[in-house]
Amino acid sequence: MAFLWDRFLQGLAVAFGLVSVLFFLFKVLPGDPARMMMGQREDSKQLAQIYERYGLDQPIWKQYVYYLNDLSPLSLHSSEGFTEFTENKYTGYLLYKGESTSLALKLPYLRESFQKGNRKIGSILAQVLPNTLLLALCAMTIALLLGLTMGMTAAMFPNTRLDKTLVLLSSMGMALPSFFSSILIAWIFGFILHEYTGLEMNGNLYELDDLGERMDLRLRNLILPAFTLGIRPLGVITQLTRSSLLEVLELDYIRTARSKGLSEWNIIRKHAMPNAIIPVVTAASGWFSSMLAGSVFVEYIFGWNGLGKQVVEALQLLDLPLVMGAVLVIGMLFVLVNIGVDILYRILDPRLRNSS
Repeated sequence: MAFLWDRFLQGLAVAFGLVSVLFFLFKVLPGDPARMMMGQREDSKQLAQIYERYGLDQPIWKQYVYYLNDLSPLSLHSSEGFTEFTENKYTGYLLYKGESTSLALKLPYLRESFQKGNRKIGSILAQVLPNTLLLALCAMTIALLLGLTMGMTAAMFPNTRLDKTLVLLSSMGMALPSFFSSILIAWIFGFILHEYTGLEMNGNLYELDDLGERMDLRLRNLILPAFTLGIRPLGVITQLTRSSLLEVLELDYIRTARSKGLSEWNIIRKHAMPNAIIPVVTAASGWFSSMLAGSVFVEYIFGWNGLGKQVVEALQLLDLPLVMGAVLVIGMLFVLVNIGVDILYRILDPRLRNSS
């Protein structure tokens, strides 16, 4: 519990720093969101109403305080009209009601989109985030299964042609940028070989009808983007598994296991891999977190309706609340993944449990 509490406080500090940097960073960007919302129908009266509605007419320090209050689970509100706020903006409960100020427990409020019909940012992200998580999980599963297999195979036959071939392929995968591999794989397997693969160059998880409602599940649309997104972590995991396993296989307790007559496969599976896999877990956690933020090119090229594609469209329209909300969600996922990996370390390595 002390360990979890310590990690929680660290995550809270990271979240506060991320929110602060994002807020002031987007405030200095060129462009006026209110004028972007008006488009060609600019009217001074309507422009003033937009400034007042979104608090853009307030001093920056006051906008910052209001933003922190919206994001905080414990927040202060005017007692007058709190029920209206709860119904229209927040999902929360009133903890204390004073004469002028009330204290509420609520879900973080990411505000409303400037360009998507004033939809709540939370509802937009809740719609696309599962698609990005599914894509990242499938990509990491492919990278782990193939990477661990290739790394173990290369370590079992060191300095052979097979070993050198696997190392060369993993190096090529690490050096291949995602935006280039996305275009190349979509063109080859979705266009040139479409007759044989049956895969499309782009497509979402669900087929939509004319009214925009879900009809049929299209899991085959997941194959190309998941494989493309998993190429680079596949190369990293392959080389890490190989180097770590070769290092562990030279230790004394492995020689003892061999002297007992155990087969090489049992030695690797039961004795070597539990120790060799720790640096792989570190790399895999970092890459999984990066996939959530780095899948922008892959999602946009393959037309995958995920978090990355939403960020690109929001940047094009200068929809700052949507971009800020997406980056905050990605940042918090980084924090949660790192906490989960720290817990996994203590499961894999008894020395960490004893030291804590």
